[in-house]
Amino acid sequence: MDSLQPVLAVLARVLAGFAFAFLVPLAWAAGLREDPTRIVWATGFVLTLVAGWALGRSVRRYRRELQPRDGFLLVSLVWVVLPAVAALPLLWTVPGIDFAIAYFEAMSALTATGATALSGLDQLPVSVNVWRCFLQFVGGLGIILLVVAVLPLLGLGGMQLYRAETPGPMKDDKLTPRIADTARGLWSVYFSLSIVCLLAYRWAGMDWPDAFMHMCSTMGLGGFSSHDAGFAHWNSPLIEAVAIVFMTLAGVSFVRYFAVWHMRSLGVLLRDVEVRTYAGVLLGAALLLSLVLAAHGTYDTYLASLRASAFHVVSLATTTGYAATDYTLWPAFAPVLMIFLGCFASCAGSTGGGIKMVRMILLVKQARRELVRIIHPRVINPVTLGGATVPATVLAAVLAYMLIYGASMVGLTLLMLMSGLDLVTAFSAVIVCVNNIGPGLGLVGPASNFGVLNDFQLWICSFAMLLGRLELLSVLVLFTPQFWRK
Repeated sequence: MDSLQPVLAVLARVLAGFAFAFLVPLAWAAGLREDPTRIVWATGFVLTLVAGWALGRSVRRYRRELQPRDGFLLVSLVWVVLPAVAALPLLWTVPGIDFAIAYFEAMSALTATGATALSGLDQLPVSVNVWRCFLQFVGGLGIILLVVAVLPLLGLGGMQLYRAETPGPMKDDKLTPRIADTARGLWSVYFSLSIVCLLAYRWAGMDWPDAFMHMCSTMGLGGFSSHDAGFAHWNSPLIEAVAIVFMTLAGVSFVRYFAVWHMRSLGVLLRDVEVRTYAGVLLGAALLLSLVLAAHGTYDTYLASLRASAFHVVSLATTTGYAATDYTLWPAFAPVLMIFLGCFASCAGSTGGGIKMVRMILLVKQARRELVRIIHPRVINPVTLGGATVPATVLAAVLAYMLIYGASMVGLTLLMLMSGLDLVTAFSAVIVCVNNIGPGLGLVGPASNFGVLNDFQLWICSFAMLLGRLELLSVLVLFTPQFWRK
């Protein structure tokens, strides 16, 4: 318990800081004169702030530098506790839902997954939809990254939190000498792109509330919408084009944008192997799928096929999860390809989910090296990335990650099957939750939602989203006996 209390001391500060997120829907409720919901957001703000203060008071004597194991424990606690807090307003405002649905929705929002269990979104108060989407904005780059920026003010170090939270296999690369400056730099890039995205959606034809909400879910690559029909509500090529641009931008590492700004050169992006591969995969998949749709006569013209394929390929490959049509009615190749892309296409350091493009590149290069070694056993053929040799420790970590990734997929799918789901629904639900994609196939496809699942299945999906958001190892390490030994 003595080792847990310093972690709780930081968690208390996170909780108190999270209370201020309630002021965003409160401002919208006040501006739109939604009197009943104003009480909800004000109550949520006060209760969360008091809870954080009370927890902080109870452990205020325990202040010390956090160790690496403390970082993993704190990150997991934050991502378990905050969805519980964020779920309370949904319980108070959305009729007919229980805590399992509310927690699932909040977990989906904060992990930027975008899988929803709610229907009748058009009838919900605007502030409720603002809350759902704003949570994706906060969770997109990582709530812990924000905490890292302010931890020095609390007398605590943040490098161990950055290592636990930052996605990707190579986490020790810092943009600035101080990790707090790194966090602030990433948030500056995030906010700058978000403002441009907001104005672009407004210019394309959305009203201000919709523009704000879809900016949040686009930059967070979450995919929540304020309409049950999603982007089909507008049926606008211009709005879809704006979404494509900013989903693509959000799928690139924000580390690279910071470097572009710092060096005043686009060469950082153009020379980056991961970014080039990412762009090539999106472009190639969109063109391939457009040809498939045209060949099957799914749309009347090739331009219509290209529009649909480009929007949905970028949406699912970047793990956003927006939908403008029921793509499960397309040839079976199409939805399977798009969900497969969502498992790896987005870049490490972006707001996307999945195993990340850099891991896939390393896996392919490692496989190619082993094939060459079979033919030439004595050849020296190191795995390189961007001209630099990749350390053996990084390759070992990638292989271990993929082993645990596959085992987690199988184990969670078996649990879903044991609960009574069909194979397509069970497997796709696990894939889209672990990879933070959003809509799946079968009963949880884009024409339906996760509200068809029972409470046990929703809890499994919530755990799967937590695993995916923290890249599996940060959570699963807590279940090893060695973690708890002194």
